[in-house]
Amino acid sequence: MTPANFDFHCHSSVSDGLLPPQEVARRAAGNGVDWWALTDHDDIGGLEEAAQTAAECGMKFVPGVEISIEWKETPIHIVGLGFDPKHPALVDGLEHLRSGRVERAKRMGDALAAIGIPGVFEGAMGYAANPSLISRAHFARYMVSIGISRDVPGIFQHYLTPGKPGYVDHRWATLEEAVGWIEAAGGVAVVAHPGRYKMSGQETRRFLEEFKDIGGRGIEVTCGSHSNDHVLHFARLARHYGFHASRGSDFHGPEESYVDLGRLPSLPEDLKPVWRLIV
Repeated sequence: MTPANFDFHCHSSVSDGLLPPQEVARRAAGNGVDWWALTDHDDIGGLEEAAQTAAECGMKFVPGVEISIEWKETPIHIVGLGFDPKHPALVDGLEHLRSGRVERAKRMGDALAAIGIPGVFEGAMGYAANPSLISRAHFARYMVSIGISRDVPGIFQHYLTPGKPGYVDHRWATLEEAVGWIEAAGGVAVVAHPGRYKMSGQETRRFLEEFKDIGGRGIEVTCGSHSNDHVLHFARLARHYGFHASRGSDFHGPEESYVDLGRLPSLPEDLKPVWRLIV
């Protein structure tokens, strides 16, 4: 039996993706995705449009979001799946998170101007379809357009990660807050792309133990930024902690993604796929 092709991590122009929700849905369906979740950063404004288009395309749709948190000074993302998009705890929590983004972006613009790159805040705002969710990706796209680097990863590497001149810290949600909002809304909390965080093996295990203790239930094993070694490693951790395994491309757009929607290797066969918690 062919395993379900599910992609539970991707973005639209509601956050930092390049395509509107309905185009992301059609692309997923065209790539043979059976189960699909739109997981924009800290915003669920695209879910209604996404759900409608998914239904028209014959895909099963799961409401999703990717919540920005900080754990022991490490930025981490938690994906929420299968929740009630109208639940007040989730809606209010996400609104509070978004409220600080524009002010942070202004400070990033000031920091870049101080090293001789003026006007980046204003330029980045031109790339943000949803100004309340202006992000580092919008800064990076503008900076590529004015020739600061050849590509978005180069901008992140040299300017927009912790310790680089354009990075500005922000008060994100705590792990407890993010998992609490998702659980209160009836959803499932999943650790997004765990291979991308700069944590030691011991720190990763401590984080996963805390995540599980407060109600976290899943971990992305197969995702766009994971190597084969990452897949094997996080599959072992999923087995050890009893997590359900998720799979997501982290698609942002045709020119900016590790892999296209649904075009991922299958999960290791013995793992419990996270969609079983949602159906």
